[in-house]
Amino acid sequence: MTGEPHFGKVTLIGIGLIGSSIARALRQLPLAGTVVAADRSEEVIQRVRELGFADEATTDMGAAVADADLVIACVPVGAMGAVAEAIGPHLKAGAIVSDVGSTKGSVVAQMQQHLPAGVHFIPAHPVAGTEHSGPDSGFPELFHGRWCILTPPEGEDAAAVEKLAAFWQALGSKIEVMSPEHHDLVLAITSHVPHLIAYNIVGTASDLEQVTEGEVIKFSAGGFRDFTRIAASDPTMWRDVFLHNKTAVLEVLGRFTEDLIALQRNIRWGEGQELFDLFTRTRAIRRSIIDQRQDTADPDFGRGRK
Repeated sequence: MTGEPHFGKVTLIGIGLIGSSIARALRQLPLAGTVVAADRSEEVIQRVRELGFADEATTDMGAAVADADLVIACVPVGAMGAVAEAIGPHLKAGAIVSDVGSTKGSVVAQMQQHLPAGVHFIPAHPVAGTEHSGPDSGFPELFHGRWCILTPPEGEDAAAVEKLAAFWQALGSKIEVMSPEHHDLVLAITSHVPHLIAYNIVGTASDLEQVTEGEVIKFSAGGFRDFTRIAASDPTMWRDVFLHNKTAVLEVLGRFTEDLIALQRNIRWGEGQELFDLFTRTRAIRRSIIDQRQDTADPDFGRGRK
């Protein structure tokens, strides 16, 4: 990679964990001449100015994307259509418009209709994150060694796709390309339903009348601590994820429910070998994740970054 920026102007819309992490990474890498942060919250924009990780910060979406070479929407998936409608008339020909949402079929349906001809629309999903949100939560290493999935519509310009892929690779990501429909099914099982289960089990614990809140916290074991970490994720983002990927989530949730009933039967009837076989198989999955460097074997339930 040369010292020249890949894009003259990069605009990030929505400055939470992902948006602020991209901005911070761009401060360290020669990928953009100018970085513009846009958010509908004046409070967020003021904080961006205080933190200093963008060259410009504004609540004016149209001004933010004017003459931008790359625009990345980093808002909850339910807000993607409104963002596309707001920025569409102000985009220049040849600009690349992308996103970071964890559902793709809905994002395509919401955004594509508002984007003008001559703009390259390449949805993306960096599979990285923490339970934290807001402009203070980002850090430039967030994408290191993580996957970024691109889901370009059929017929999209191959050179533009390669340019966006190179951008994410420079941020430290590994690249995979797939259809929006396949992405949504894969993420339903690897991310969305696990989050739904975490929210549910933590909610169940809080509802148990015979167990006080103090006892739940005091006697939390490792499994419950991990569930609470996941369940602490941004409520707006995850509400939108489930509403905008409902088909795939319900399909996977149905399969999970069937497997849970089978597990209940194993326990009821003392079928120890079946339980042992299941736990052996699932343990191997965990080892595979560690082998592919998608997590560490360290027992760190707090998941600290350092």
